[in-house]
Amino acid sequence: MKKALLPEGWIKPRGYANGVAASGTQVYIAGQIGWDENARFTSREFGAQAVQALRNIVAVLEAAGGKPEHLVRMTWYVTDKREYLDALKEIGASFRELIGDYDIAMSAVQVVALVEDEAKVEIEATAVIPDTARAA
Repeated sequence: MKKALLPEGWIKPRGYANGVAASGTQVYIAGQIGWDENARFTSREFGAQAVQALRNIVAVLEAAGGKPEHLVRMTWYVTDKREYLDALKEIGASFRELIGDYDIAMSAVQVVALVEDEAKVEIEATAVIPDTARAA
């Protein structure tokens, strides 16, 4: 079970939750970048790399028996804030398709570089799979 947290009197944030309460099995997903299952980049474009990183998160989560709706936290590390903002429409559409709702606590941080030179974005994620979902 997962519940987005919205303190009384606060306006609902757009594109994320201020906090999330959940119970169940915790899954910690290492930073995923925009390469495929063979560790190859198929694009140098920011939006395409972000979408691939989201696909990778879903794949790791599925390996744990989870689903995108079990995600409770994401931290995005981006190498260029402007590229990130320019790709938001593409990222948002793919996010809704792959992940679903925005009831996820999220942060985005610009960094100088990522370990993989071609990577423009890296996304860490945490999920909580309800015990009832794992039993099914």
